[in-house]
Amino acid sequence: MKTIATFAAAAAFVAAGLVGAQAQAITELKLGTEGDYPPFNALNANKELVGFEIDYGNALCEKMKIKCTWVVQDWDGIIPALLAKKYDVIIAGMNATEERAKRVDFSAVYTRTPISMISAKATTSNDMSPAALKGKAIGAQGSTIHANWLEKHYKDSNIRLYPKQEDANLDLLNGRLDYIVADRLALEDFLAARGKDCCRLIGDIQRDPVIHGPGVGMAVRKEDTAIKEMLNKAIAESLADGTHARISAKWFKFPVM
Repeated sequence: MKTIATFAAAAAFVAAGLVGAQAQAITELKLGTEGDYPPFNALNANKELVGFEIDYGNALCEKMKIKCTWVVQDWDGIIPALLAKKYDVIIAGMNATEERAKRVDFSAVYTRTPISMISAKATTSNDMSPAALKGKAIGAQGSTIHANWLEKHYKDSNIRLYPKQEDANLDLLNGRLDYIVADRLALEDFLAARGKDCCRLIGDIQRDPVIHGPGVGMAVRKEDTAIKEMLNKAIAESLADGTHARISAKWFKFPVM
């Protein structure tokens, strides 16, 4: 038994050493993001990527001492493009759900924010129950936890899914939707700008652990254990040394961890 235990311990040590060596060998990563989900990630007027996740991803790359380049990808194809090796990491406000974890692995959580519902200002009730919203048109971005949550809990509502969050925002602005469900920080950006005269915050929804998961993580291919290890180490360092808090304060009105 002692010989077996010693062999197992040696094997574990060697495995850990191999992962560490693999991590050291990585000198460059491609980071995939949507580029259409402010304030997390967006393209500015000069078509440059900006947002919390862009600044944070760049800061992590500095900590890992590697070169990183960004790749913009539509949300609907963001996981397939990772699996096809168009990039190595997804940093795009992606909640680490059980369903997604069947296809990819996730880093440690780096943001955990409220999910909210907004409506036109003409809506006077704050009742967000499925019964109260029966027959109402509720919008969300497709292929998201928000779409999954609506489809599970609001079967009697008119659920409309959009390729981009901005598409849903425009339909609410123009009276084609009654409500929207999305990440509160993304909605607050809209309410502070184009939606300030038309729309209002109703409230935060109760999270469904199965649908929403523990928070937002960075997705990697399941075989890329060394990349995941590097990311987790850099995320932990950023939380400990104030890097995460500093970048969060630049983009958000309240802490996201």
